[in-house]
Amino acid sequence: MIKFDSDYLEGCFPEILRKLEETNLVQTPGYGEDDYCEHAKEVIRKECGAPQAEVHFLVGGTQANTTVIASLLRPYQGVLCAVSGHINVHETGAVEHSGHKVLGLPSGDGKIAAAQISSALRNHAADASREHVVQPAMVYISFSTELGTIYSLSELKEISSVCREAGIPLFIDGARIGYALMSPACDVTLKDIASLADVFYLGGTKQGALFGEAVVFTNPALAKDFRYNIKQNGGMLAKGRLLGIQFSTLFEEGLYFSAAKKAVEQALRIRKAFEKRGFKFLVDSPTNQQFPILPNDMVKRLREKFSFEDWGYVDETHTAVRFCTSWATPDSSVDALISNL
Repeated sequence: MIKFDSDYLEGCFPEILRKLEETNLVQTPGYGEDDYCEHAKEVIRKECGAPQAEVHFLVGGTQANTTVIASLLRPYQGVLCAVSGHINVHETGAVEHSGHKVLGLPSGDGKIAAAQISSALRNHAADASREHVVQPAMVYISFSTELGTIYSLSELKEISSVCREAGIPLFIDGARIGYALMSPACDVTLKDIASLADVFYLGGTKQGALFGEAVVFTNPALAKDFRYNIKQNGGMLAKGRLLGIQFSTLFEEGLYFSAAKKAVEQALRIRKAFEKRGFKFLVDSPTNQQFPILPNDMVKRLREKFSFEDWGYVDETHTAVRFCTSWATPDSSVDALISNL
């Protein structure tokens, strides 16, 4: 069975395993206060072009999302995001569990627009009974989105401008940021992200690490007491050096972006094969997630050799499915799928 279910089916880059083995018996302080983590932070600051940034390592994406949001919002405040945003549909209510409502905005392609954010903020301010409803006080977007789509630089600039004018933080979920940045359709750089977001994170779990995410506060004032929040939300790893070693290896060995580029190329090969045969797509994704709409009988036949996700009902005879490539997807897997089409 060849699997295209997600981008974290495999373990990690062999280079990471070798580095972890080489340093296995080195004794270090715990909780990310070791030299390996400090070095990784410097590497990330350099990559982001943000020497003033504060960097923190957390064990996973749910912890990163929940902890950042919980640390920046007051108890009566909520976070604006696309209705299909990860924190709204795939976090089992983790943000709400922390006491903050997710305020979903309509979206057909996984993205939200600056105008929508402005409207939501304006409508709340104009509500004579606004103190009776949750106050929108943060914006969350994903790059790439839950549907594999990406924001253009102009769209990000507009959203950032609205947030700064309103005095609320912009938080970018970067679980798949490498795949987004390496898309041929992307005109955004990591330095752009660092200049426009108040806080974002570099995903490791889905991009070749065993686990872990690197949260980057480009507005250091927002990071005050963040370590308290990491601990309280279960995101602090006792053997924190494992995270530092992984992230420094990902960037210093040139793995983070080169492998992401290859994954996107593999996904676009899959897309082209479906397009060539006349199939439509749920969204126009230029990244490592592709969502063809297939006849149900074809889905059944493909499942005899391939594993992939059902994404949504389209009509009685068609289903939107997701094929997801990763940093480790070999040519042979994509070749086999294309051949079977």
